[in-house]
Amino acid sequence: MTAAVAAPVAIDERAPGIPWTRLVRIEMRKMVDTRAGFWLVLGIVIISALITGAMLIWSDPRNLTFGQMFGMMNIPTGVLLPVLAILLVTSERSQRTGLVTYTLEPRRSRVVSAKLATSLVYAGAAVLVALAFGAIGTLLAGAFHGDIPNQWDMTWAGLRNSGMLQLIALLEGFGFAMVIMNSAAAIVGFFALPTVWTIISNIVPWMREHLEVWASLNSAERPFQSGHSVAGEGWAHLGVAVAIWVLLPLLVGLWRLSRSEVK
Repeated sequence: MTAAVAAPVAIDERAPGIPWTRLVRIEMRKMVDTRAGFWLVLGIVIISALITGAMLIWSDPRNLTFGQMFGMMNIPTGVLLPVLAILLVTSERSQRTGLVTYTLEPRRSRVVSAKLATSLVYAGAAVLVALAFGAIGTLLAGAFHGDIPNQWDMTWAGLRNSGMLQLIALLEGFGFAMVIMNSAAAIVGFFALPTVWTIISNIVPWMREHLEVWASLNSAERPFQSGHSVAGEGWAHLGVAVAIWVLLPLLVGLWRLSRSEVK
């Protein structure tokens, strides 16, 4: 009696994979599926509402302009958005779902690009939330305090600078998460390392004179925190600092992810 041998199953390597747009939708759902992600997203809205109320109650009416309100709204988003990006990247490791993700889609670059696109979508949404609360606060300020000089004063340079700084912070957090691959360590590294570097560069005279404006992201971003246009030298400082703190971690993280074992 002979046992039947099953014929080998042919695998069609040309079969289409998971559509990239579906990967993005999945990652967008992952962002708020966890308690941490859900409360961070909700926290951006709640904190923005609290800041609006606090400014209407305690701020000088002359400061209740659209530009000032919008600038204050960017403070919580600038802190919480990078944390959201970090959790989106590192949750695959901490919750041990990465094996399922990369089994369904073995091409890791597509998963990373979907996570990055999701982060950018949430960043754009956060800027729109800041604009909405800024507009609501400005309208309420006009209703409560009457005519305010230059109430709707907001330059395109200020809007561009605010959106750009939010994007840089998000990409920086994304890069740190790619390199470290641990939620707690990536969050600590994101907040601590640039701060420590800035402190050291301010203490050492040679670093303060020659390196701070080029290698410190906090110093390079300072001219862009106003509503005015920045000269070419400021853009050069920002470009070098972004290359060090954003592009380099992203490239190292991609290299590490492509060679690390998923467990």
